[in-house]
Amino acid sequence: MIENALPDDPTPTPLKTTPLDAWHRRLGARMVPFAGYAMPVQYDLTGELATRCKGGVMAEHLHTRTAAGLFDVSHMGQAKLLGATAAAALERLVPGDILGLKPGRQRYTLLTNEAGGIKDDLMVANLGNETLFLVVNASRKDDDFTHIAATLPAAVTLEPQEERALLALQGPEAAAVLSGLAPEAAQLRFMAVAALTIAGIPCLVSRSGYTGEDGYEISVPATDAEALADALIAHPAVVPAGLGARDSLRLEAGLCLYGNDIDELTTPVEAGLTWVIGKRRKMEWDFPGGLAVRDQLDNGPHRKRVGIRPEGRAPARAQTDIVATDGTAAGTITSGGFGPSLNAPIAMGYVRKDLATDGTPLHVIVRGKPLPAVVAPLPFVPHRYAT
Repeated sequence: MIENALPDDPTPTPLKTTPLDAWHRRLGARMVPFAGYAMPVQYDLTGELATRCKGGVMAEHLHTRTAAGLFDVSHMGQAKLLGATAAAALERLVPGDILGLKPGRQRYTLLTNEAGGIKDDLMVANLGNETLFLVVNASRKDDDFTHIAATLPAAVTLEPQEERALLALQGPEAAAVLSGLAPEAAQLRFMAVAALTIAGIPCLVSRSGYTGEDGYEISVPATDAEALADALIAHPAVVPAGLGARDSLRLEAGLCLYGNDIDELTTPVEAGLTWVIGKRRKMEWDFPGGLAVRDQLDNGPHRKRVGIRPEGRAPARAQTDIVATDGTAAGTITSGGFGPSLNAPIAMGYVRKDLATDGTPLHVIVRGKPLPAVVAPLPFVPHRYAT
């Protein structure tokens, strides 16, 4: 959602643009507001690109599952955390083991509040030379960077990387595509990060993404973003893909979207994200909300995030009510839509802990009618990350 001006101001806040804005429009993107930015939701492809993929959310989704999709995620926040004690400083805010993160490796973690709620989810990479690299959500980056900076000791500094773009090349052909331009890319393991030169452009590359597929996220100077994007889509396996396909891919992969599936009122235990808590961190529980999280682990949360498979063809969207078969309130859908890979509706949501077992029958209230559904294991589509 974008933040508009005050209601009595008829002029809305202008949308920000990524360095690839003109590139998207040239390729036939349908642009929509997202997190304060104008972003491509899908493409109406023409010419040679249209022979690879007809465009549209479903086609872009399926092409990413079978070949490779190129996503612009430059709206997300990138920053460096610099200093000899940078890892220790960040550990004061997250449950992950940052001190144990080796150079050239990346880790998914969470910023938590004092109640154990999730302020944001983020990626942290150790670049060596007393430097961490952070990638946070677009809707949270200003708050995140203010929050982090306010806690840092004098010897540690946070430097937002506003002059950089971020691309995600995702799909089973991603490794072949990128290694054709930078042979070292093929040697990166899942969650590895390295400085690589791609088509003559210096980039920071991690073997990661948010689709459930193998792939890479590529941080690049904003001035070189179009040249890099052109070099990548020159490969016959690659098509540009928008936010619509990115959302359906991550939903099939059972991955959380901040603001939908996780927020400051949701704990890692409820969200099924306790695997992010480092083994060493469980000895002290010295991160914000640590004791509340430990209490939920010991005694169980009142609700849990689950996968849900509605029967029929009607999707259950976010904010759809879930009821038990006896008619009592059971929970709420937080993400839902149609899964192109499954040719069926899928959803995630939170239900009472007594209804969270796979196979439990439920009803979802769609257009005022209770439709049968069942709790289903996550992910809906198996992850295919590089080993």
